[in-house]
Amino acid sequence: MTSVLDRPQGRHAGAAPRGRLVVVGNGMAGARAVEEILARGGADQFTITMFGDEPYGNYNRIMLSHVLSGEESDADIFLNALSWYRENSITLHAGVRVDRIDKFTKHVFSNDGRVTPYDTLIIATGSRSHMPPMDGLYTPGGSVKNGVFGFRTIDDTRHMVQHARQEHHRRAVVIGGGLLGLEAAYGLKSHGIAVEVVHSGGHLMNAQMGPDGGAVLRRSVEALGIRVHTSSRTTAVLGTERVSGVSLRDREDIACDMVVVAAGIRPNVDVAVLSGLPVERAIVVDDRLRVQDEDDIYAVGECVQHRGEVYGLVAPLWEQAVVLANHVTGADTSAAYLGSRTATKLKVAGVEVASMGLHGPELDTDEHIVFSEPSRGVFKSIVVRDNKMVGATLLGDSRKVAYLTQAYDRGLPLPEERIALMFDVGGPGEEVGVAELDDGAQVCNCNGVSKKALVDAVKGGCTTVCGAMDATRAGKGCGSCKLLVKQVVEWAADGAVEEDPAASYYVPGIPLDKPSLMAAIRKLGLRSVSQVFAALAPGSAEDAKSKMGLASLLKMMLADQYIDERDARFINDRVHANIQRDGTFSVVPQMKGGVTSVQQLRRIADVAEKHNVPLIKLTGGQRIDLLGIPKEDLPQVWADLDMPSGYAYGKSFRTVKTCVGKDFCRYGTGDSTKLGIEIESRFQGIESPAKLKLAVSGCPRNCAESLVKDVGVVAVEGGRWELYVGGAAGAHIRKGDLLATVDDPEEVKLLTGRFMQYYREQANWLERTYAFVPRVGIEHIRSVIVEDSEGIAERLDAAMQASVDSYMDPWSERDDPLTPGQFRTSLPLTVPPQVPVR
Repeated sequence: MTSVLDRPQGRHAGAAPRGRLVVVGNGMAGARAVEEILARGGADQFTITMFGDEPYGNYNRIMLSHVLSGEESDADIFLNALSWYRENSITLHAGVRVDRIDKFTKHVFSNDGRVTPYDTLIIATGSRSHMPPMDGLYTPGGSVKNGVFGFRTIDDTRHMVQHARQEHHRRAVVIGGGLLGLEAAYGLKSHGIAVEVVHSGGHLMNAQMGPDGGAVLRRSVEALGIRVHTSSRTTAVLGTERVSGVSLRDREDIACDMVVVAAGIRPNVDVAVLSGLPVERAIVVDDRLRVQDEDDIYAVGECVQHRGEVYGLVAPLWEQAVVLANHVTGADTSAAYLGSRTATKLKVAGVEVASMGLHGPELDTDEHIVFSEPSRGVFKSIVVRDNKMVGATLLGDSRKVAYLTQAYDRGLPLPEERIALMFDVGGPGEEVGVAELDDGAQVCNCNGVSKKALVDAVKGGCTTVCGAMDATRAGKGCGSCKLLVKQVVEWAADGAVEEDPAASYYVPGIPLDKPSLMAAIRKLGLRSVSQVFAALAPGSAEDAKSKMGLASLLKMMLADQYIDERDARFINDRVHANIQRDGTFSVVPQMKGGVTSVQQLRRIADVAEKHNVPLIKLTGGQRIDLLGIPKEDLPQVWADLDMPSGYAYGKSFRTVKTCVGKDFCRYGTGDSTKLGIEIESRFQGIESPAKLKLAVSGCPRNCAESLVKDVGVVAVEGGRWELYVGGAAGAHIRKGDLLATVDDPEEVKLLTGRFMQYYREQANWLERTYAFVPRVGIEHIRSVIVEDSEGIAERLDAAMQASVDSYMDPWSERDDPLTPGQFRTSLPLTVPPQVPVR
């Protein structure tokens, strides 16, 4: 495919050019070099022509893993769309490869037959995936076997997604346990595929960290359901026409449907070799990024060898582009690139990773400070030599990266108490670290954004963090720098940062806060998620991240008038069971108030035996969990149980925990069991911005842990009941606030429903009550719910009643699936876990 923009329409069209600049390569390095040249007045000095192998504008390769996982779309990762080239009077030959350069006549020859003259040439051909030698990689015709993929381009990524989505493709092997391999594995896992990583090194990411850090990283990666094989080499790809597995040296074969090769990269130097340019490991350049012995040819990026070093990270690329642009435009002919001290801060497979310098001590006199907490995935290693930091590795906790990067780059004096390098115990805090950052310090490695660029954006009128990010692209890569970006912007604005409008959006895909969104839905009579997108975000693609929140909101607002669309649900909600790490599901039938019967217990036991359930588990919500159910077996399991859903999977009302109460307990003052069952019967399955867990205790001894529930009820002396809201006892711990003390159970049920309806209408998506209550304030909530200060109590009660009236047990879908594939065979995520009992 050839897409040629031959007639520049930019503001410099018609100006007298002083030279012809040709750029071979339209990747991150080539485009960044051109951006730097334009910033120095290059549009007035040159007519610019660019060649790119791919038929697209310039995109961020670092974000390909986000496209693979579905977190971003193709369109989200483009840095320069085709319109940018037109606007800047750049002639782009997209999808056209340069085959040869004649350095004597100063022409480039491309595979479309074009011969293009140049006065100044920049080579930015980048690198390609390395395909290590192994049998069976290629077909007899010389093409890569069906099911084998590199992971380098947007087309590679698209093909991987298409392959992974095919129903009969269930297992993948990723060859390479470095940064790219782990990102590929993480992305593939999101498609419900079992993923195994084969790495020849002794530990993961051995180029960025030592064995101890690699061991902690491995634990975090395997916790995601990704199997890891280190010190293992792939010797062959099995299968004739398509992939059926891989053979490993000294280990058993692994069956798979696809193989992703992420075993490193190699510089693209073919055109340089054919053209007689100096090439060793890559194209040899001097400190001006000028190709050795050539006056008018420059090179930049991963295809470059400078002082014996070849860089595969983006930060050196940005530094090179600045020096090159200074020389090409004459802006600063004294500029010199002296090499890069690489400091990497990325998010790898969901884990924050920062690495710089040495991985461990090399001299007897080196100090090595280590902190390791494998259970939390945290590892910190710092190497000090002659009171200077010469290396650091951080996993799972990167709060000190800004300071450590400065200490590494500038040789800052270090605190005598070395522990202060890792934790804020008298050492420089985050704010001090931001203030001390050099102007040229890299804040966003993915897009090469310095502290000065962010400060200039603020001084140029950006009044929000999002505005500064949009203006500079900071934080638009892996996202691990967003906290530092926010700190720099707030420091530059001296705290006078306006709130980002997007921060108030209920869901990211619709530019409205919750009250405005609800008002628009009512005014326009919208009844489905697709209708909301069509009416309130016309012309935009439906944002996948917004669908669940919109579906929940619509169902809360419309009750039985809501039009259910299957693609608006997460897998748990589509099949009404909780997906597990191995791709099977957890089935939790309802046991109201934790009360069961002989008949229920016998039925559960019979179902577990009939379906060979591998694990039967009592839950914290006083129910019985059947784990390890294949998706295709769910309808029959439900039919055999003949019990309602326990809602252990959705963003909804889930359960009411109860104690024995006054009938059996000698301390009981109220019938907690009866009230708990009544509450659960009334509000079962109610949609909510986040899950709701309730409890009722029969006396102040609080055996049902009511004080740490979203809504908790406690019986007290005199037949009265205390009602608490906003408690938590999971990852966050918070004692609930006392909402009211009432005289009878009917008033408990009334206020419980009214509070939950108010929460449903006012809370942000995924905001638990333990965050909602302190944000809104218990005094305000009490005035609305108990005292009816806003005159909405009757409406809240009626809205909740409408939701109650529209309840239908979702497990009834077992007899009439909403889609043909609702209960088709699920794709295993990993090998079945070992459980302690059968």
